[in-house]
Amino acid sequence: MTRNRGQRRRLQGAPAVALLLLVLASGLVPGSSVHAQQVDPSALLVRLFHESDEASLRRNPFEALSRGDLRYADRIGYNLSDEYFDAERAAAHSDLKRLHRIERTALSPTEQVEYDAFKWEREISIRALEPRYLNVTKMLPIESFTGFHLDYADTASGNGVAIFNTVADYQSNLARHYQYARYIDTVIERLKAGVAAGIVQPKLIVEKVVRQLDVQLADGGDSIFNAPVHSFPDSIPESQRTALLQNYTITTRDILVPALRRLRDYLQAEYLPHARPSIGLSQMKGGAALYEFLIEQQTTLRLSADALHKKGLAEVARIQDTMRDIQRQIGVSGTLHEFFDRVRTDPALRAGSPAEIQREFESIHQRILAHLPEQFANPPQDRLEIRPEPSYKDDPRSSGASGYYQGGSPDGTRPGVFFYTVGSTPEMDSLFLHEAVPGHHLQGRIAQNNQTLPAFLRYDGPSAYFEGWALYAETLWKELGVEGDPYRRFGGLEGELIRAMRLVVDTGIHAKGWSRERAINYMLENSGLGREEAASAVDRYIATPAQALAYKAGELTILELKAHARRQLKDHFDPRDFHEQVLATGALPLSVLRGKINRWLTSRRHA
Repeated sequence: MTRNRGQRRRLQGAPAVALLLLVLASGLVPGSSVHAQQVDPSALLVRLFHESDEASLRRNPFEALSRGDLRYADRIGYNLSDEYFDAERAAAHSDLKRLHRIERTALSPTEQVEYDAFKWEREISIRALEPRYLNVTKMLPIESFTGFHLDYADTASGNGVAIFNTVADYQSNLARHYQYARYIDTVIERLKAGVAAGIVQPKLIVEKVVRQLDVQLADGGDSIFNAPVHSFPDSIPESQRTALLQNYTITTRDILVPALRRLRDYLQAEYLPHARPSIGLSQMKGGAALYEFLIEQQTTLRLSADALHKKGLAEVARIQDTMRDIQRQIGVSGTLHEFFDRVRTDPALRAGSPAEIQREFESIHQRILAHLPEQFANPPQDRLEIRPEPSYKDDPRSSGASGYYQGGSPDGTRPGVFFYTVGSTPEMDSLFLHEAVPGHHLQGRIAQNNQTLPAFLRYDGPSAYFEGWALYAETLWKELGVEGDPYRRFGGLEGELIRAMRLVVDTGIHAKGWSRERAINYMLENSGLGREEAASAVDRYIATPAQALAYKAGELTILELKAHARRQLKDHFDPRDFHEQVLATGALPLSVLRGKINRWLTSRRHA
């Protein structure tokens, strides 16, 4: 998964419900004074994309900050006001009106792809802002997986998109603190409106958010919100440091901590008694229709919950058959579940010291880089940092491996970072393939480095593409020289198995009325997860309806297109050409990607 990709990944990806509050990618601009027929269609398209993006950055300054654009760095960008939603709705309608004036057939093939992707994004944004969906999502501004409180802690501590190289950077962060405190009060008001309307989060999600806030408040916020003034870079003059330290200490003590405490206390004392015992979105007023929409938003395909559920069951069975083959290859008797237990508890497969884990990930990186040119014609050379996950995330330590990727700035001054948590070694290869190379890091840098792309494709896009590509990247293990050990290959399959189970569990919870215990038991019965891990995974799916569906939807689409290309091109198929077609135009809705690949194959046959 990705984090801090304009708060869409992360969210890019971003939780499905929270994503609806941030599904905002283009801008309201004045109408052109030049008639479309008098101007080159390509120029009109470029102008629309540019002006739309500029207006969007003004309304959503955190998106600019995530790109390394500091024009609005002193603004927070979180907004739950009706005026904000009205502006987003008007912007999307204005963009579509301008787009429809441009003759699509007069554009180049690449521009037609951009046209189609922009059209999809603006249309889905308008639908997300329809009252039947917005009246639910705006009353659910908290959640425990990628909630705003976690995102802001990353940003304020220096582990997020903000940089801390100049005095101005530090002052911008202070300005954001004041706005954040005011935003928290807006969140509380929306939560109160949700209680009155009977639209509330599940109890277990609220309890988890309370625990997360307790972590942030534990030392008066000093270790998180004052972290930047406890480790100044050399670029900050000594003469400025004392004043900055004092300002941060006062602001954290008098502004941030009281606001966070107000939120924590309200959640614990007033909201929690009204939180619902049910966990499925369809069990809440307006939730069933919202879940149907979230499926389309997250997968970019028109799929039913029932179809996804059945596909998940089929994928689980297929992957388990492959795992049994590996078990036989190793020569271990017994059931697959007994083999799961052996892999999970074998001391020989436990991760070593933090330094050893770091060295192993760096070794995996080098092995992959050696083979990368065989699969990618011009792989990017951008710097990647490998770091352990920050301790304040307050997630249970996994007995396997988990992590996330945080994208760097386009100019490379803030590198991409792969954050990890590792308990055992079998899944380390697949985790790196997914989060780093050739997954999120490679895909993101290829898009960002392509300055001919419009901004909405360079920096943003649907989760189904981001996560689908990253999961597809795991299938390249053999070509990239990793997972050669059967236990490592088994670990890679375990990761894929969990993604397949998501199709079953997410739809089970939110469309079929599954209880939390039933969902946990399904994962325990069909994987090697321990109870704590299974419960943590299930709680994620409860918190972020439909977001977990994006992975398999995207991967299966890319694999389907690759198989189709192999059949069509036969001996002329080159994975470098295919990967270039998938990656060169940024993060596309899957329907647009499918159309692009089919047109490419037609042109190759006629060449």
